[in-house]
Amino acid sequence: MADASENSLSGIELFSVLDKDQLAEVESRCRWRRFASHQQIIDRESSSRDVFFVISGKVRIVNYSFSGRGIILDELEPGSYFGELSAIDSQPRSARVIAIAESLIGSLPQKHFLETLEAHPKMALHVMQHLSTLLRGATQRIMDLSTLGANNRVHADLLRQAGEIRDTTKTAVLDPVPIHNDIASRVSTTRETVARVMNDLARRDIVEKKGNSLIIKDVQRLRDMVEEVRGE
Repeated sequence: MADASENSLSGIELFSVLDKDQLAEVESRCRWRRFASHQQIIDRESSSRDVFFVISGKVRIVNYSFSGRGIILDELEPGSYFGELSAIDSQPRSARVIAIAESLIGSLPQKHFLETLEAHPKMALHVMQHLSTLLRGATQRIMDLSTLGANNRVHADLLRQAGEIRDTTKTAVLDPVPIHNDIASRVSTTRETVARVMNDLARRDIVEKKGNSLIIKDVQRLRDMVEEVRGE
């Protein structure tokens, strides 16, 4: 059971449009639970309809192939939320969610989530924009899996992790160093392929490992490599 003093949704961007009293009302309808690292929060095809909020920690959204291979769909930090699809359409869960660090999670029942959206149109718009972002990301991922070779998919994943850096003189720091198995899971390749690509990028002075960080020394060059293959 979480400490009552920690049971706050103030760090969740979705609720930024609510005043103090409105936020407190939503919080009173939430359930709070702390999950250990590697503990499952929801399972794929489960019938729960709650919406979940990451108060602290980190969670991973993952699916598994028929062979049992894990496919990482996303990783969420504090301030994020998940589970809204099932709350909206009342269909079974589309993925499994697992804590990958000790995490405090708030959950809001479907009925209260939908009532809150109806009462606050700006929140509903936020959810629509969030779903649009997810759809665009999924579309790009499908295109990359369909059109890019494994090496280029690794490049694209590193670029995604680097974020939207537009200044061509800037570098990006990924801390901690991305785990090769995790990259392989996201881009549907092998750990050995990821290791080979990372070594090649290091030889070309595009990335450098320092301590527990990976420095992308030339983000624009990496972006050019990805966009050239994508045809952008």
